Order: sequence, then structure tokens, then C-alpha cells
Amino acid sequence: MARKPPYDPAQRRERPLPKPLDAARMEEMALAYVARFATSAGKLADYLKRKLRERGWDGESGPDITGLVGRFVEIGYVDDATFARAKGQGLLRRGFGARRIDQALGAAGIAEPLREEARGNESERRRAALVMARKRRFGPFSKDGPVDRALREKQVAAMLRAGHPLDHVREVVNALSEQALEEWVDETSD
Repeated sequence: MARKPPYDPAQRRERPLPKPLDAARMEEMALAYVARFATSAGKLADYLKRKLRERGWDGESGPDITGLVGRFVEIGYVDDATFARAKGQGLLRRGFGARRIDQALGAAGIAEPLREEARGNESERRRAALVMARKRRFGPFSKDGPVDRALREKQVAAMLRAGHPLDHVREVVNALSEQALEEWVDETSD
């Protein structure tokens, strides 16, 4: 049986470089991106800029990323308000707080008025703190009963990193029972 020769990096085939972009290719890439991902205008522009850096430009005039993104917004392929609401509600359901939602939407290029709407109301933010406590077994959800000071500090730090305000964190971590937390959340439902 013949032995396979050892790997020789010098014999490795080079990948052909991708073709530089022109207006038609850039539009096709943008269309494929918005068809595949829920996105914001800022994220689409960042994607196109990255692809432009990777592949270069081969058009007569310079690339018009702003015009292309604007056209996609006008057509309705990209809607920052819908993206912000969906992203904000998804993060709230997963137990993240308003500050974390604001960071995620800011990174996506969402304007402040839309970020404000996506943070949720007081009841939704309290419910998110409860979800995180239940998921991570913080406060009254702990299996081991009352927690010591060091563990409580770790729980507080984790909830603060998740974007919850300190007053919500204290309420959750110091709650005496699950029922007390449910009542705290329901206080704002009126």
C-alpha cells in the first residue's frame, strides 16, 4: 500500500481572489443579506463597507452605500423601528435589562428615540429581572436557601452586567419569596 506523502504547504493551491464589487454586485449582496438576516440600516451599511474593504471596487464612480441603504429603507426591506422592537423584546424575554438592550441597539446603529421605545416599560423591565433571577437561580429561586454575602454580591454583579438597574437588582436578590417577586412585578401592571 502506497503511503501518502507528508503535507507540504508549498504545494497548497491558492484560492482565487474574489472579484471586485461593482454597483450590481453590491446590490445583489445587500439584497441577499437583508433576505437572510433581520437587520438595521446601520448594520447593512457596515456589512457593505466590510465587503468593499475585502473585495475592492470596480465601478466607474465611487460606491454609493448610503444611497443603496436609503433605497432599501424606502422600499421597506430595512426597517429600524421593527428591528429595534423585535431585538428589544427578544432581549427582555431572555432576561436582559434596559442598559444591555440600549447597548445592543446602539451597536446596530439604531437612533435614540427608537432605542427608548425598545427598552420596554417598567413592568416589562421588572419581568425581565424576574426571568433572569429564575433562570440563574438568584434570590428566592436559589436551591440552597438563603445565600451568603459573597454569593449575593456575585448575583448582584451578574444582574448589573445584564443591564438591570440597581434598584431592580436589590429587589430581586433580597426578595424573601417567589410570591413577593411576582407581586413586585404586578405592582406596575395597573
